Amino acid sequence: MRTKEELQRISMTLEEYQLAKSILGREPNDLELGMIAVMWSEHCGYKHSKKTLKLFPTTGPHVLQGPGENAGVIKLDEELALAMKMESHNHPSAIEPYQGAATGVGGIVRDILAMGARPIALLDSLRFGLLDNSKTRYLFSGVVSGIAGYGNCIGVPTIGGELAFEKPYTENPLVNVMCVGLLKGKPKSGKAVGIGNSLVLVGASTGRDGIHGATFASLELTSESIERRPAVQAGDPFMEKLLIEAILEALEKSDAIIGIQDMGAAGITSSSVEMASRGGVGVEIDVTMVPQREKGMTPEEIMLSESQERMLLCIEKGREEEIRPIFEKWGLNFAIIGHVIEERVVRVKEKGKIVGELPIDLLTEKVPAYDLITKEPERLKEIQIIENIPKVEDYEGVLLRLLGSPNCSSSSWVYQQYDHMVETNTVSIGTGASILRVKGKPYLLGITTDGEGRYCYLDPYIGGMMVVAESARNLICVGAEPLAITDCLNFGNPEDPEVAWYFVETVKGMSECARRLNIPVIGGNVSFYNESENYTVYPTPIVGMVGKIENIETICTPEFKKEGDTIYILGEPGNLGGSLLIEELLGEVKGKPSFNIELEVKLEDLLLKAIRSRLINSAQDVSRGGLGVALAECSIWGNLGVDINIETGKIPEEVLFGEAQPVVIITVDSDREKEIEQFFKDIPIKKVGKVIRNNFTVKINGNEIINLDIETLKKEWSSGIERWMK
Repeated sequence: MRTKEELQRISMTLEEYQLAKSILGREPNDLELGMIAVMWSEHCGYKHSKKTLKLFPTTGPHVLQGPGENAGVIKLDEELALAMKMESHNHPSAIEPYQGAATGVGGIVRDILAMGARPIALLDSLRFGLLDNSKTRYLFSGVVSGIAGYGNCIGVPTIGGELAFEKPYTENPLVNVMCVGLLKGKPKSGKAVGIGNSLVLVGASTGRDGIHGATFASLELTSESIERRPAVQAGDPFMEKLLIEAILEALEKSDAIIGIQDMGAAGITSSSVEMASRGGVGVEIDVTMVPQREKGMTPEEIMLSESQERMLLCIEKGREEEIRPIFEKWGLNFAIIGHVIEERVVRVKEKGKIVGELPIDLLTEKVPAYDLITKEPERLKEIQIIENIPKVEDYEGVLLRLLGSPNCSSSSWVYQQYDHMVETNTVSIGTGASILRVKGKPYLLGITTDGEGRYCYLDPYIGGMMVVAESARNLICVGAEPLAITDCLNFGNPEDPEVAWYFVETVKGMSECARRLNIPVIGGNVSFYNESENYTVYPTPIVGMVGKIENIETICTPEFKKEGDTIYILGEPGNLGGSLLIEELLGEVKGKPSFNIELEVKLEDLLLKAIRSRLINSAQDVSRGGLGVALAECSIWGNLGVDINIETGKIPEEVLFGEAQPVVIITVDSDREKEIEQFFKDIPIKKVGKVIRNNFTVKINGNEIINLDIETLKKEWSSGIERWMK
């Protein structure tokens, strides 16, 4: 019988232990209990989320592989497909920011590689506390360095992402990384089939780093978490680069590889068990055959190690020597560590002796699936009400304050550290969605990551819809038709009914919007327990989305293009609920976000058609910071000013800094005004002004409230993060 303290160390409840023992029909030994614990952890087993995740739409005309594999895959044309996946590395990054972020990059790259795809781009979504906190600056700097250090070395460009600083992320940063890759032909599967076929570990040797990393990721962060540093893996990007090239060469030269699985969370245990489960077979592993870089490792340490840069292959028996020379040429281990068996168990041997044996079903299908107990937070109605909004006296000052805040200002301090031009496919970064060319093809790819915890904190259903819609809108603004979603759902402790309510409502909102916009969710990740002794993170869904641009002629970008163009607003600006302005003025997040799904569907459809017809010169989504910040960004990027007059019955604060969605700024040739107004006649469209040479001038109902020069805007926008990180 195990003590409660023993079970706590491996993130297992007494009830779960009793259930596992009952299913097994006996007491598990230490190795077996460790294997059960990692496979039953939230990180591997999704025991609090898998019922809710069934709400997502997962199929569509472009989908070749939906959830359940290492990554989702969509068809681009008759020759090419694209693999995409997003993962989190939040807990490791909180205690070891460089290695936590670096190994997050390495793991997501291997997920793409496991589908038989060459990784072509990385994007990230990062959340930290406020930059006036020295610990936050340490975490922020370490995470960015880790992403840069790993991504730059493996030769995969980091082409975009998003960034936010809010107090709830002070002790638990969110580090979500997305990778996309291209493949020809049918995607590979992470499965083992064929009795007698070999299981081969390729890549790095196995050490003691990362043991019980999966269970560590299924706990709240506490002051004792620093003691869990051994649960953070150490990455070797140069080894990963060799692994990428070796895997792709082996796939090109031989059809002997039946299945490929990334060896990530829970190491050999999860990779072998998941492959066996998908193939409906069992596996036998001999730990003495595993290349080890440390002496005296026990079977439990070997089976649970999360040492990086390793993958597991299922290779047709008798054809191993076709593959071995390729990996040896690249200086990598190629070790036959086991084989496929008919009996549906995972059998672990050491020097020929069985040291552990568990049913595959116990570790997969029989992982508990909990019904979440949900409760709407009592404080919700209170925080949704805004009372006594302080009147803004200095609109220029407020605009500059928002523009220079870390949440709205330039992210150049971050992306200048990333090599975004390696492979020479990057067309555009840093403005909504990034654009990537596909060599030899007329079409291009639009790729984006988006998230907004504030909206979901105030109204998770509406916030969930908004994060999907904003991602799609960002793609459409560059001329890309959205094709598929991968996500990362970051929440606190799901055993807390209020956190569980936020999770369920957020997923409902995301699902509804994805369904209405016909964009399937083809993979993703759930990260729970993102809380510490002092903070619980905002409910923060992050959406990664890929779209297709017809050709280079139909690319649209947000910067103002030329003097004399007419500026229009699509949609209805307004609503201060959940806005950065309210947080700046009141010192807290308040109000109720505003979103119109019916308008979103119409606007996206019309906007994409207009861009593809080349009616529009620029398009910019209005989101964080509102219309004022979005206009300023278009001016800064285009080095051109505006002369705006907005006739409205709303107060200036609401029009300029409200964050209602959907709202899009477009510019058109002045001689096409009637054509544009006719084209968008079925949705709200308002002509508000002209693009001019230098000054940034805004009037509300004819009263001038902002008159700034572009250089002043640029100076404030460009220094927002850098002033803290010097």
